[in-house]
Amino acid sequence: MNKLLTELSDEDLIKEYQDNNTPEAYNILVKRYKDPLMNFVYRFVGDRDVCTDVVQDTMIKFYLNKDSYRSFAKFSTWIYTIAGNLAKNELKRRRRRIIFSIDNSDDERSPQIEDKMFLAPDKAADGEMRNEIIQKALLKVKPVYREVVILRDIQDLSYEEISEITGLAIGTVKSRINRGRAQLQKLLKHIYRE
Repeated sequence: MNKLLTELSDEDLIKEYQDNNTPEAYNILVKRYKDPLMNFVYRFVGDRDVCTDVVQDTMIKFYLNKDSYRSFAKFSTWIYTIAGNLAKNELKRRRRRIIFSIDNSDDERSPQIEDKMFLAPDKAADGEMRNEIIQKALLKVKPVYREVVILRDIQDLSYEEISEITGLAIGTVKSRINRGRAQLQKLLKHIYRE
């Protein structure tokens, strides 16, 4: 039966899971979406540990709220919406913590901010280092633009899927993608000089 389940579409698997509480259907969907969601969330929040937590929380919400999925939407849209909302909540929590820790005058120590932008000359051309620079630049793009750029350019989702995930009109999605790409290009122009 497992062989047959792996051949089902996402929507058929979630229906199987909803109707029959089949653990294999849940496990197959988790395997299908774990890596793409890790990539999406990491690009959005920029922290691997936080990313792992957000994706785990997404899978827990999926497990606990399986019956809230409705078949008129694609399963991918539903799961990305959950992950996106959890990632946004994490960014909000993080911003509050940063503001608190910097403004906290009771602490005698000043905040230590590590400079991770230093690049050794022999590593500057390294692909991994380039990816790290791109990731850091991506994290500087406003979150409202970052989300749609990641969904379009990294996750390769259609404008329609992004519109469903974000609840935005397609025109707004396209506009935000263009603005996000422009911000990213501006931040990365120093990489492509020479």
